[in-house]
Formats: sequence, C-alpha cells, structure tokens
Amino acid sequence: MTSVNLTGKVVAVTGGFGALGAAVVNTLTDAGAAVAVLDHAPVPPPVAGRRPAFCFGGIDLAEEKTTNSVMQQIATQAGRLDGLINVAGGFRFDKLDGGTLDSWDALYRMNVRTAVVACKAALPYLVKSGNGRIVNIGALGAVKAAAGMGPYAASKAGVARLTEALADELKDRGVTVNAILPSTLDTPRNRLDMPDADFSRWVAPGALAEVIAFLLSDAAGAVTGALIPVAGRA
Repeated sequence: MTSVNLTGKVVAVTGGFGALGAAVVNTLTDAGAAVAVLDHAPVPPPVAGRRPAFCFGGIDLAEEKTTNSVMQQIATQAGRLDGLINVAGGFRFDKLDGGTLDSWDALYRMNVRTAVVACKAALPYLVKSGNGRIVNIGALGAVKAAAGMGPYAASKAGVARLTEALADELKDRGVTVNAILPSTLDTPRNRLDMPDADFSRWVAPGALAEVIAFLLSDAAGAVTGALIPVAGRA
C-alpha cells in the first residue's frame, strides 16, 4: 500500500494494459486517484488488479485526432485531468549492420511520437488543473547504448529531450514534467527473454510505480525537468 495521497486527482496512463502500466494503475488507485487507461490493445489481459475508473482500448496514441478525442472524454467525464503518465512504448533489438531502418521508424513512433501526442492532447487540461503533472518513461539504456540497442536508445533519448524541453516550456504554467529512467524491469516477458539473468537485481514494476506516484504528488511540486534513474541493483 502506497503512502502517497492522490485523493481527488484524475490521472491518465498510456500503455496501461501492460505489466508496468498495470502496476501504475494499481498504485495510483491505491493512492486515491481516479485512473484513466489508454492502450493500443483492444482489451486488458485477464490479470488480477484494480479496475481503472475509465478504460479506452484500441487507441493508436500516435494519431493526434484520436488521442485528442480520448483526452477530452476523460476530462469531460471526470471533470478534470491532473496527471499524465506515458508508459506506452515498445522495444526491438536490431543492429545497424544487417538490420532494418524499419526498427528506427517503428520505435520513434512507439516511444517518442506517442508521448508527444499524448502530452499535446492532455496539456490544456493539465494547465487548467493548476497543478498538472507529466511523467514519461525513458530508459537508463538510453544514456549509454550497447550494440543492437541503437534504435531503442535513440527513441528513449528523444523522450528525455522531450521531457527537458517541455519542462522548461511549462515551468511558469503550473505543470511539472519529469522522466523515469528504469533499468531492466522484472516482467514476465523479460524473464522469458533472459531466463539466465538474476531477476532479483531487476526493478519491480511496483517499485517504479511508487516513484511515479511521488512525482504526481503535491510534495513533488518543486521537481521538474528531472531524469531520474531507477536502477535497482543493475
């Protein structure tokens, strides 16, 4: 149970049907927030967890018109929008030699464009709230990219630069913008892909969600433009 109090706040979470997204939904709901989930998948997987207050499946977050419409629906139905968590994204391992340019385009669209579109769509409502919060999910691997990580690292570096630029743009408008830089997350997919790894050194999605909850809170009002590593024991 989180110690953060978000009672009365309405928060939109993109990519809320995935492992990290579900952990974020659970943590924010426990903190008292009304959570709206947007995801490309049509329906959430059948896993135990809290039910979001609003659920929008089958959403292409890279498309501006659709995302604008959903953010407007959330703000209308909930009466406000106080926070946006950009979890939506993807990963591909692809080297330049023998790889494809499709990976660079696809990861830009999944990781950068979705965050840009969601931020732009939510911005009028976050400014109106007077205490708006944006938290983007970057990656520690974007600080120093390894072989095969170029497309992913470049896209997540784009998320970092978006965070810094938007934080500076909004610093006098009552909206903070920060990014979390996790190392490897302890998810079922990562365990399947790396079965010989020491999972205990990875970051649990719930632990990352607690950091996000703090950044949404009133106590984090002085924090903006930060790129916060959450690396566990990596």
